Amino acid sequence: MTRTTVVRAVLAALVLLASVFIALTQSPRLGLDLQGGTRMVLEARDTATAKADAATTDRTVEVLRQRIDALGVAEPTLTRSGENRIVVELPEVQDPRRAAEVLGRTAQLAFHPVESPPEGGRTGRADEKTGPEGGKSSPEGEASGRRVLPDEQGRPLALGAAALSGAGVEDAVARFDAQQGTGWHVALDFRGDAAHDWARLTGQAACHPVQDDRRRVAIVLDDKVISSPQVDPSVGCGSGIASGSTQITGAFDAAEAKELALLVKGGALPVPVETVEQRTVGPTLGAAAIGASAQAAVVGASLTALFITFVYRLFGALAAVALAAYGVISYAVLVGLGVTLTLPGLAGFVLAIGMAVDANVLVFERAREECASGARRSLRSAMSAAYRKAWTAVADSNATTLLAAGLLFLLGSGPVKGFGVTLAIGVVVSMFSALVVARALTDVAARFPFVDGFRNVSGVGRPGRVRTFLIRRGPRLMRAPRRRLVVSAVLVAVALTGILVRGLNLGVEFTGGRLVEYATGRPVDAETARSAVAGVGFPDAEVTTADGKDISVRGAGIDDDGAAAISGALAEHGGGTATKVRDELIGPSMGEELRRNALIALGIAVVAQLVYLAVRFRWTFAMGCVGALVHDVVVVVGAFAWLGRPVDGIFLAALLTVIGYSVNDSVVVFDRVRELWRKNPRGALPALADTAILQTVPRTVNTGAGALFILAALAVLGGDSLADFSVALLIGVCVGTYSSVLTAVPAALLLEARHPAAAPTGRPRAAASRRARHDNGARV
Repeated sequence: MTRTTVVRAVLAALVLLASVFIALTQSPRLGLDLQGGTRMVLEARDTATAKADAATTDRTVEVLRQRIDALGVAEPTLTRSGENRIVVELPEVQDPRRAAEVLGRTAQLAFHPVESPPEGGRTGRADEKTGPEGGKSSPEGEASGRRVLPDEQGRPLALGAAALSGAGVEDAVARFDAQQGTGWHVALDFRGDAAHDWARLTGQAACHPVQDDRRRVAIVLDDKVISSPQVDPSVGCGSGIASGSTQITGAFDAAEAKELALLVKGGALPVPVETVEQRTVGPTLGAAAIGASAQAAVVGASLTALFITFVYRLFGALAAVALAAYGVISYAVLVGLGVTLTLPGLAGFVLAIGMAVDANVLVFERAREECASGARRSLRSAMSAAYRKAWTAVADSNATTLLAAGLLFLLGSGPVKGFGVTLAIGVVVSMFSALVVARALTDVAARFPFVDGFRNVSGVGRPGRVRTFLIRRGPRLMRAPRRRLVVSAVLVAVALTGILVRGLNLGVEFTGGRLVEYATGRPVDAETARSAVAGVGFPDAEVTTADGKDISVRGAGIDDDGAAAISGALAEHGGGTATKVRDELIGPSMGEELRRNALIALGIAVVAQLVYLAVRFRWTFAMGCVGALVHDVVVVVGAFAWLGRPVDGIFLAALLTVIGYSVNDSVVVFDRVRELWRKNPRGALPALADTAILQTVPRTVNTGAGALFILAALAVLGGDSLADFSVALLIGVCVGTYSSVLTAVPAALLLEARHPAAAPTGRPRAAASRRARHDNGARV
């Protein structure tokens, strides 16, 4: 056994052992769509500039963090996104109404002296209870230079300038006092100079007679008088309350008192915030998604392992072992890095299993060619040459997928970012699995005389009947490349017709609005559900049902109270119970931005692939690949238009993955064209392209089959949450497999005919001779 093989085996063993340890000792960090909870995107807006700067947004984050901590939410997450957006994740919070009310309140607290009552106002002692909500200053108050707000009972109060702000409050606690009969109240403690300001304010108020409104102190929260008690008669004029403490009393219940206390203690927001996106997922939906994804992963991976074992026998079985190692290592990397695992991330993890076999298939097909090349050579030598010659195709195809994953992470939002991360990790680990784990296993197996002597056992020692038939009698597809493009043109025309005639069913992420899904206890037909939704004030909402028990409502203007009203209406109209399992709110500005980012992401993906391929190959090959790529995108979008399926962020993730997969296939074909052209610079390019296509067809079919097993399992077993994602990728894989051969190659040939150039240069003859002597020596 060579030193290199030993190093690979030891490295694979150490990584696998470390991965098993991490997998057994650490738990994954689940996203809200898997554990249930609410995700909100808040936008901080300065009233002067309409957009807060980063420093102001950071101060806003700290205030919100204090409020959320006071709410008692377990393991909340607050992060600044961009310059003026804040992402808030609240695990296990199923009713976002209270959270949104608390987080969105500016909470500007101020203490005002009360001046003489306005014209027509009455004097008298204010009752200690909360009355109607306050309003804006009255016109006559503004005209007289005084600010007039209604007190707890709705009577106008003329307020002087604020003498003390909420910034001077050191602590605020909700308490219940049964002895004095005040019930729930909020006890305030002032800090430093604020305590002196409080004494001065109350001392000035105490100089007025009892029952005079000017003896009152108005406590104002966000332009609403929440309490305006009179200073106790025992307080002397000018001395004031020197204890540095006071109480906000009123007819509060426990929840109201606690909410007021946390708002006061958390402090005022530096700028107002607006909810531009909100998503709520029930824990049952998350648990079902985890179970469905796990089942799809097991079934899909098992089918892929059986398939690769059937095709490549012993070496296929060893690749299946490496595939299992890939699963363990990928999971450990996700857990070890603390990556938040979302539902699309799970799908990316499962999909990467199917893509992980690609490198193995490339190597095994190369090994079959080496073994069938003529002279008798050892299996170990054939495998070594196969790994060496397959390296460029493996590297280029995985690089294009990494480009797509990077774009998902940079330009995506929320769960789509998670998909990009898991896809990127999957690509990197799959290369380690194929080039280190699988190679170490096959190197050891190839050294056994039994495996080397009986080539049918290894699975790569014979070329295979399909390969032999294709090479000898296969069709010459590139004799008339224009004819091959006719089918592609027809597919694009049909797809564009669907987009123009049927239109795209854009999700709320792109249109703005709200999407709420309910699970009812009893079946409710679609017409009854529509009547129920219209009855509570949403006649224009789009209502769809699945099996009568899963009801989806989508429309504009549905607020938190509206969502609750719809739930009650569905329950009353025969549903028995209506549990909200999913809730997505996207503001108009957010929807417009997501649409723009989606187009930017697709544009950058096309340009990035074009630049990479032009550098790695020829510009004509790059244009052929990009043409096939655009063809695949248009066909997949058109298919969704004809099917009426939603086009949302998850669809965008699938579309960018299709781009990576499509280019992956084209790269393998063009890599073989380049290799054959280097060997035969004077050969006719169409004939060389035919040979390259036929030589790579087994790899294309076998890799596609591995991916289809996974995607079919996701589509059938993954549940509704992953159905559209799986369907988009199924269409994309099938169309991409076709276009990589019958669109990309003919387009490149036509461009080469119009712009002929010299054949690519190959290795120097001396280097090639040294490589040949090395291979011959290995056969001895």
